[in-house]
Amino acid sequence: MTNKKVVKIVKKRRLGFPAKILKPVAAFLSQEIARLERKKKDMAKEDPFKDSQRINDNASPDTDIAEQIGHERVKALEGQINRKLIQLKKALAMVKIGKYGVCEKCSKMIDTDRLMVMPETTICVSCEKKKEK
Repeated sequence: MTNKKVVKIVKKRRLGFPAKILKPVAAFLSQEIARLERKKKDMAKEDPFKDSQRINDNASPDTDIAEQIGHERVKALEGQINRKLIQLKKALAMVKIGKYGVCEKCSKMIDTDRLMVMPETTICVSCEKKKEK
């Protein structure tokens, strides 16, 4: 067999987990997405800048500062939730196309221990380390 034939055979083989294993993973990812979207809505209610009474209130400067800090805290947390939602949706898409658990950088299988800790990951440990450098 020539190298070209071996490469073609290897490319035809699909790495990944069986569908039976991926069903609970997909359910978990979907539940996490729903949970984070609910949390995001709840956090929006906590934003002091969304309070309609704020405009009519001539508060002291320390109250104004507290409102600004509260607003910045909510925005920072919303940013974290948005990033996590993107990761979860990307992982769910990978489940649907049958590539969950395969590193999107090097196409090798991601360690199952890593997937247990971070089910939304799409990059293996070695590629993540390279990315951080």
